[in-house]
Amino acid sequence: MHEEIITKYNSLKDKSLSIDITRGKPDASQLDLSNDLLSMNVSPINDEGIDLRNYGEPHGIRPARELGSKLLNAPFENIITGEQSSLLLSYQTVLANYIFGEPAPWKDIKKPKFICPIPGFDRHFRMFNDFGIEVLTVSLNEEGLNLIELQEVLDSNDDILGIISVPRHSNPSGEVFSDENISKLFDIGKAYSDNFLFLFDHAYLIHDFLPTKKQTPTWMLAESMDVCDQTIVVTSFSKVTFGGGGISFMAASGKNLELIKRMRTSMIICPDKINQQRHVEFFKDDEVIKSHMLKHANLIKPKFEIAYKALESIPDEYGNFSRPTGGYFITYTTTKSIALEVINLCSSAGVLITPAGSTFPKGIDPNNNVIRIAPTFVNEEDLEIAMDVFVTAIQIAHLDLTV
Repeated sequence: MHEEIITKYNSLKDKSLSIDITRGKPDASQLDLSNDLLSMNVSPINDEGIDLRNYGEPHGIRPARELGSKLLNAPFENIITGEQSSLLLSYQTVLANYIFGEPAPWKDIKKPKFICPIPGFDRHFRMFNDFGIEVLTVSLNEEGLNLIELQEVLDSNDDILGIISVPRHSNPSGEVFSDENISKLFDIGKAYSDNFLFLFDHAYLIHDFLPTKKQTPTWMLAESMDVCDQTIVVTSFSKVTFGGGGISFMAASGKNLELIKRMRTSMIICPDKINQQRHVEFFKDDEVIKSHMLKHANLIKPKFEIAYKALESIPDEYGNFSRPTGGYFITYTTTKSIALEVINLCSSAGVLITPAGSTFPKGIDPNNNVIRIAPTFVNEEDLEIAMDVFVTAIQIAHLDLTV
């Protein structure tokens, strides 16, 4: 059996493959769904008499903010429509608090800290690292955040500024937080501090590709728990239309809203109102958005099914994997500390996978056993080959074979 595994690996290696499944990107067929945006003509003057070509409307044109209001189930007055990605709005939030935060700017706090779930989004970790903010971690479970760990972290540390999370199809393991989990998060954070910030990066808010459990809109939960002034929710169309060419949305209130407006007024002379108008006209109503996202789902679902089928062939004692119902990633967790070896074996065979440790702060996976798989960007044939390489690499590393 061992010789068969080694022979298969060498055979795959001899194919001189070049397959990249490192990033959760849409493939060309998904991008094609939005091609009408490229040729769409919009009137330079909108229905409100606003000249979209000129300066002004720093918080977004009204129709785009109304679209954001529907997506986030938050009042129009609480919505900002911004550029390209939820990550950019998150970064601006941290920057604004770092410079102008109340009761004290974060830059003036001796040892500021922020909580991130693990495994988590590498760019969140990088963002806090840019500001010298220490990242504290809590694990995830089927309901969302491990609230016992969260309480322990809060009890053991001063100067924790807040928590960032992806509450729907969490990156990279796909958890969908329950209403109870989010409500308890609000309770615990509010008890810690009236200034504790709940930052929700809803990057995959409308990216279901399988039936997904119901989830009350996060802003509505914040309203019910009376924590709107401590809550910021962001989302975007980065993976809905075009990467870097979509628009983003933020819901905030109170001092947080004023702080973001202050920061954006200084750094953004005005948004791309023409692009906002294009998106408003492209997505005329909720039904158009649902239809558009169903087309995405129909393209993505078969790829996840290919990945699931391959991962199911790995014996349970080798590890386990997440089965997200949306989003762009699968997490495989090995029982042995072999993630780095698996990824190197894949690389040697021409299949690139997200670097080991990327889903942990500073790129260090303490157990060296978490691997992120991104199945969407490559075609189905290449994905099948890539997963064959991955399964073979898992077998070699788990069995400690020499190739």
